Amino acid sequence: MLIPFLTAKIHRATITGCDINYEGSISIDEEIMEKAGLRMFQKVDVYNINNGARFSTYVIPWPRASRGIVVNGAAARLVQPGDMVIIAAYALLDEKELNSLNAVIVNMASGNEIEKIIHSKL
Repeated sequence: MLIPFLTAKIHRATITGCDINYEGSISIDEEIMEKAGLRMFQKVDVYNINNGARFSTYVIPWPRASRGIVVNGAAARLVQPGDMVIIAAYALLDEKELNSLNAVIVNMASGNEIEKIIHSKL
């Protein structure tokens, strides 16, 4: 049996932009993506701390060191620049995989600077 487990989380990132006319996705600074272990087109859930909205989308890169977190497409109606969000990625794992994987939690500070990175054993 496969069970969903958190594998990556970007905690308290600030939305820097919204583009309703884009086809969809969340754009994340490439450096933040790498630190969290996220890949282009990977599915993520986004939880808006300010208004409680939740949605699923996929990741695309935003320019490195820009500190940008931009929500695109229809989901752009669920956030505003300045909102704080949690971005979470999950994987379906079986019992054998649990001991070999770590969850990565990237805690963000103001300006989307990386405050701390935690690697937690699953």
